[in-house]
Parts: sequence; structure tokens; C-alpha cells
Amino acid sequence: MRNQTVTPKAIPHIHPGRRSLIRSWQFLMLLLAILLIYGYGWRVTQINMGELFTKAHLIRPLLSSLVRPDLLTRDQEVQVARAPFLTGEGELPTLPPSTEGTSLNLSRTRGRIGDRLVVRGQGFRPNTEGVLWWENQIGQRLPMRRFKTDEQGRFTLEIAVPQTPGVEHVVIAEVSWPVGPLKPSETLKIVTERMIETVFLALMGTTIAVVVAVPLSFLGARNLMARNPVGFTIYLITRTVFNIARSIEPLIMATVFAVWVGIGPFAGVLALGVHSIAALGKLYSEQIESIDPGPIEAVMATGATPLQVVRYAVIPQIVPQFIAFTIYRWDINVRMSTVIGFVGGGGIGFILMQYINLLQWRQAATAVWAITLVVALMDYASAVIREKVI
Repeated sequence: MRNQTVTPKAIPHIHPGRRSLIRSWQFLMLLLAILLIYGYGWRVTQINMGELFTKAHLIRPLLSSLVRPDLLTRDQEVQVARAPFLTGEGELPTLPPSTEGTSLNLSRTRGRIGDRLVVRGQGFRPNTEGVLWWENQIGQRLPMRRFKTDEQGRFTLEIAVPQTPGVEHVVIAEVSWPVGPLKPSETLKIVTERMIETVFLALMGTTIAVVVAVPLSFLGARNLMARNPVGFTIYLITRTVFNIARSIEPLIMATVFAVWVGIGPFAGVLALGVHSIAALGKLYSEQIESIDPGPIEAVMATGATPLQVVRYAVIPQIVPQFIAFTIYRWDINVRMSTVIGFVGGGGIGFILMQYINLLQWRQAATAVWAITLVVALMDYASAVIREKVI
């Protein structure tokens, strides 16, 4: 038999310059695609970095209030004087009496919007600051000017008649000063009460989750359930339920439960509980799947029942991790409960939203500092406990 020489197929040769050209075009196309993606994302998300500076004045009241939260207060002594004013036809209204010894006089008692008006007060506490208010016919107050009385307890201001509803108006001068010792403010009492509610809201939600998630985690462990078709089916159903429940944010759950059971902490407990069942169930089941199979095989070799296998071979290996996961979840739920309060889930988030909507920045700062302090303490405590348990 004649030996045949096999000639290898010719490999097409690409010139190095052409290869570098192809790579450069590929790089340019990739760069262009990235620029298009980020350019479109920049437009869709309406990013405007200049607004961080042009609208900085909107956040300045909150930032300045963070250094002076409403923590302590003193009783206020108040002196009030009133004077009527008409912007139309009619008789001057009868007003409640002013504080004894004080009086408020206007340069005119009738006029139109925009007219200049001189306001003179006397009989007030000397060298004390006060506020001049304009109250319209439906009881709404508009702050006009701040002032300080002289050594005789007098002041003189000039204001313009504001545009407010109604014909009958009242000009009110209030002078106040603190008296008595310092004491916790009403804001601090409310925030403390709501913060305690938040901690226990997270505790009850976590407790409900643990009670339900522990037994379900055994059904969601593949190494325990996938021994026969029925067990494997139960495993798939359990894991599917965990994944679906985990995909729904607690904020959405809190909204649903707030409609279902009403606004309050109970809605927050249910939202945190349902989401934590799925989260803890997945963590617990994965921990069960990672246990050492040796003790299980040894116990099964003795002819033990499935419950005995779990009792003597599984539980001793998972208890420390279960405790660590539970404490960590409680820590997460404390932080999460401050957010679900914005949609009616109770706790500190609910009162914080009210303070922000009413532009009560010092009260909002008190709530922010309370959240920061409690979350930091919870994070430190949970880390110490997990370290000791594990």
C-alpha cells in the first residue's frame, strides 16, 4: 500500500494590520453602544446635576434643623393683643379680649389690599421678641413680621395689607418667652413612643415569620424532600412560594395590608411577616441543604423515622445558624419598618412623613436622629449576638 501524504488545509492568513483594524472597529461599535445606552438612560432618568446646587435652598431648612432637633423645651408665657381690619363694607368684628395691659393700634381700620398699614403695640414685656400675624375671615394665619419690643414694651411696624380671603380680618401681635425648667418636648415624647412601636413592630413581624418559616424550611430542603416524587413536588411548591413572596417588596405588601386591615402597625406587622417568611424560609432551607450528611446516614441506619432523623441529625447542626439568621432579619425589619410607615404601616415612618409634609423640620430632625440611633444600636447588638452564637 502506497503511503499518502496528507496535506493540511490552508489556514487563511489575516494581515496583522487588518486584524487590528477589525478590533478597533469592534471597540468603536461597543463604545458607541455603551454611549447610546447611557445617553438614553440619562435622558429617561432626567438627571440634572445642576439642580443639586440651584435647589439646595429647599433642603437647607432640614439640614440646619438636624443640628438643633426638637428635644427639650420650656413652658411659654404668652402675651396677645388683637385689632380688627376691614377690606370692604361692614362693621368691625368683636374680638376676644387681649392680654391684660396690652393693646394694639392700627393707623387705619379699613383699606384695600396693598395699602400701607402702621401697627403700634404697647404694654408688652420689654426687650422680648414677638410675631405679628394676619388672620383672615376663615381663621387662617399668615406671619407678617417679627419684632422686638423696646424697654417700655412698645413696638412699631409698617406692613402692607396682604391678599387673603374674606372681608373681616384681625391683626394679632404675640410676644412669648420661656419660663420654668427644661423638660422633654412633646415631639420627643411622640417620637420615642413611635420608635418603640417600630422596634416591636419589627419584633412581632419577625416572630410570626420564624414560627411559619421553620417548618416550611424543612419542606423546602432538597436533601430531605427529594427522596421520592411526592416529596420532590412538595419541595418545588414550597420553593416557588418562597420565590414569589420574596419578589414582592414589603412596601407594596404594606400598601395592600393597609387597605385590607386599615392604616396602623398591624398592617406593618403583616407586611414584614409575610416577606420575612419567604426570606427566612429560603435561608433556613439552604442551611439545611448544606448540613453534613454523615449524621443523617448514621441515624437512618438505626431505622429511625423521618421525624427522628430531623430531631437528632438535622436540628443540632442548624440551630446556631437559624438563630443568627433570625437576629439578622430582625435587624433588617427594624430598618424596613421605618420605610413602610410612609404608606400607612405605622411606626416612626408614619409620623416622619407627617412632619415632612407639614414642613416641621425640627420635629422631622428629631425622628431622623431617633431612627439613626436605634438602627445603629440594633446593628451593633445583632452583630455581637451573632458573633457569640456562631
